[in-house]
Amino acid sequence: MEETATTEEAVELKASSEAIAFLSSIRAAEMQRCLFEDSLVTVSEGGRELGEFKVTVERTICREQPCLLLHAHSHGAIDNTPCGTAITAYLSLNLETLEQNHHEYVKLQDHRLDRKCHMVQHDGQLVVNKITTVGEEIRRQTLSYPLSSVKGLVSEGSNLLLLRVFALRKNVPENMTFLSFDQDTHISTSTYKELGCRQQTAGEEVVEVFGVERTVNSVEDIPAMWHCYFLSDGHLASRVQVGSPVTMRLLLLPLQTHTEVRDDKPVFEKRSLVWEEDMQMHSMFLDRKEELKAEHASYLRQHPELRTMMADFLQFLLLRKPSDVFVFAREYFSPFASLQPPGSTFNTSSP
Repeated sequence: MEETATTEEAVELKASSEAIAFLSSIRAAEMQRCLFEDSLVTVSEGGRELGEFKVTVERTICREQPCLLLHAHSHGAIDNTPCGTAITAYLSLNLETLEQNHHEYVKLQDHRLDRKCHMVQHDGQLVVNKITTVGEEIRRQTLSYPLSSVKGLVSEGSNLLLLRVFALRKNVPENMTFLSFDQDTHISTSTYKELGCRQQTAGEEVVEVFGVERTVNSVEDIPAMWHCYFLSDGHLASRVQVGSPVTMRLLLLPLQTHTEVRDDKPVFEKRSLVWEEDMQMHSMFLDRKEELKAEHASYLRQHPELRTMMADFLQFLLLRKPSDVFVFAREYFSPFASLQPPGSTFNTSSP
């Protein structure tokens, strides 16, 4: 059974002027300090490892402008039930969401629960495509919001970087009220509050961490609240949803801070290719070979999300082990083509 609905939503809620001003105050140099990886382990109340949580951020180009590519994923098993989340987001340097894919799943014994949400800026609108699968029932919904009405929106992807900015500044200003999507993808508000500093154990060391509380209000449910604590360099030390029996924790301190990684990054000299004799013997073959290699490498550099996307697809494929791989792939990638006219990908590809 499949249901489809398309609506244009009016937004009455607004982000606070202080929140909008805070986003505008973020500078490129500050975002540079946020380019590092977080890796935490999900543990139960009894200390048993249940899964992992990772976040990576890198610079890229989207729509001919510099931006950030964020990828976050968590997977594991709670009460022997496999579950996971994956987020891929393109964000401006002021944390505006240009495009985001958000995938959540819970694999129950008798059926599966699967939620996919793709949002993208398109023709002055923020277009949101949702696919919710519960057992055999599939529901599709498309929502659109004028970009002018969602100023100050913080998506799940931009939230992870906004928290890093708060942590690096060691300050959460008053009245930080942003627009957000709740669990059911309704426009709501989210607020941030400083929790102060405390001591936390990471491996064999005790370190001071800075805390931030995030609350996402809901249209139809109770608010959801998270407590996140960070090291002085912005690395996430712990993350827990209030009321949840599981916690994400940093087990070992990073060997290097992100500034050290940036300063000590090795520089590889460009090696020139010398083909004197080979050029004479196989000139046409080598010319064409190098041309294709350059084209492919350039395409991969322009689209770093390909590796992430394929890694997530293979992970979910191996977890589900579907009998029909082609149907599974079609369902998995369908949100990515929600705004693409049929056949346009192949019609516009290079020969």
